Amino acid sequence: MLIKIRKTRRTAETAIALTVSLVFSLFLITPTLAAWQPTKPITFIVMAGKGGGADKAVRFLVKTMAEESLINVPFEIVNITGNSGGDALAELQRRRGDDHAILFTLNSFYTTPLRKPELKINISSFTPIARLAQDVFLLWVHSDRTDINSIEDFVKAARAKGNEWIMSGTGSGSEDNLLTDFFNTMYGLNIKYRPLKGGGAVAKELVAKKADSTVNNPSEQAKYYEQGLTKPIVAITPARLEQYRRTPTLNETGMAFHYYMQRSVVGAPGMSDGARQFYETLFKNLFNSPQWQGYREKNSLTGELISGQALMNYWEKEREKHRRWGMTIEVLQTLNPQR
Repeated sequence: MLIKIRKTRRTAETAIALTVSLVFSLFLITPTLAAWQPTKPITFIVMAGKGGGADKAVRFLVKTMAEESLINVPFEIVNITGNSGGDALAELQRRRGDDHAILFTLNSFYTTPLRKPELKINISSFTPIARLAQDVFLLWVHSDRTDINSIEDFVKAARAKGNEWIMSGTGSGSEDNLLTDFFNTMYGLNIKYRPLKGGGAVAKELVAKKADSTVNNPSEQAKYYEQGLTKPIVAITPARLEQYRRTPTLNETGMAFHYYMQRSVVGAPGMSDGARQFYETLFKNLFNSPQWQGYREKNSLTGELISGQALMNYWEKEREKHRRWGMTIEVLQTLNPQR
């Protein structure tokens, strides 16, 4: 009898030890098993046409992720240009709760909802993932314009041509449109703005002399600049750009003004926390990669990585800044009507 009791006790102790070991093992591996992973292709929406700064950046990011095996599913890049990016925002908003849909932004992320409230786009409902950079603008003309080599030359030529001077840009009410309004208002010009579907098309317009000027990003004009077809007149930045050391800033000409465009990744409204964390980690790794840092340097991109609530705060601050800027331009245009 005594032998049976000892045997039973030993069996029970062994069972308890195995149970504790199993529970501990499950505790250790549960976070790995529970971590969200994409299970199908991810839709990567670009709120502008092919060939522009946003489109080029997205295609570089997707190419890098594939080459470095950072993700186990492919991306489907979708360019949606309608309503100055409003259709792209509406598509992402429609896909509420979709963990397989993200978007790459321009500043029309702010300006289009402000100008078109009928679209009922609330950017605060989107999921902040990562701001990868701030892009910059330069004022460009065709290299054949030997008479234009400074902002003073530009103003003189544009003023002489009046509303026949064409500034092509990406979308109505976009950052290009705002900068055209700025030049008109602050320099007493009457430049006509012509909206196109993307920065690539805008750059080609200038090369083909279908436009008199543009405010392209460096990546959009780089090829034509290297070929000697276009030239920058001023950089709309606080300091000179390393890749354009000979090009002065507006600040240097006495006009204290600069303007940046965000390059951010946005998730659909209601994205799960697991998916958000996955994308935050993915794009943090991309931001720190030699490939992205090299791309930033080559294309004069600036700005640190921002994600989470800090990115949401940035969006809300920039939206208010653009709202006030739009109001200021409207007031100045009323006080100084163009002729």
